[in-house]
Amino acid sequence: MLRNRPNFLLIAALGALTLAACAPKQVKKDAADQAKNKGKNAADQANYAPPTDVTEASLRAGEFVNVDGLENVRFDYDSANLKEEALTVLKNNGEYIKSHKDDDFLIAGFCDDRGTIEYNLALGQKRAKQVREYYMKLGISGNRIATISYGKENPLCSDATEECWAQNRRGETRARARTASNGTTEQTPQ
Repeated sequence: MLRNRPNFLLIAALGALTLAACAPKQVKKDAADQAKNKGKNAADQANYAPPTDVTEASLRAGEFVNVDGLENVRFDYDSANLKEEALTVLKNNGEYIKSHKDDDFLIAGFCDDRGTIEYNLALGQKRAKQVREYYMKLGISGNRIATISYGKENPLCSDATEECWAQNRRGETRARARTASNGTTEQTPQ
């Protein structure tokens, strides 16, 4: 029995070394894939600079509502990157926002129902922040724009299909009128 013990320890040590040697290669490969795909992000291609204004509009002063003239943007699975068609929508939304100087805006990030609640809340927030930062790049003050994540709550579609999931992976821009006294006013839902 004692003669077999050193062989067992040697085999266990060799197995551990083999696993350890394989792990860094996978991490390096994942990092290389991310770096390669980073240049394909439409926001990167638009000379995207980090925002300097980090103060957001208040969420407390009243309800934000969906309005005609502001369209949703869609995101790919497990991504917060803005695609070319999203940038076009956001540019149009940006014109609306600029022409409504008496309004504050909320960017709500949503995900499909795959993944954990925590993961989807974090991803929804990343999506909302990407939209907000792009609006700021268009010259809209960040203190007029708030963000929130609903994760996988409030889906537009509940079917377990790719078409349905794609509808739920979105960023919504909502509006709320301001008042002179506190900067905002409540609107009644319509």
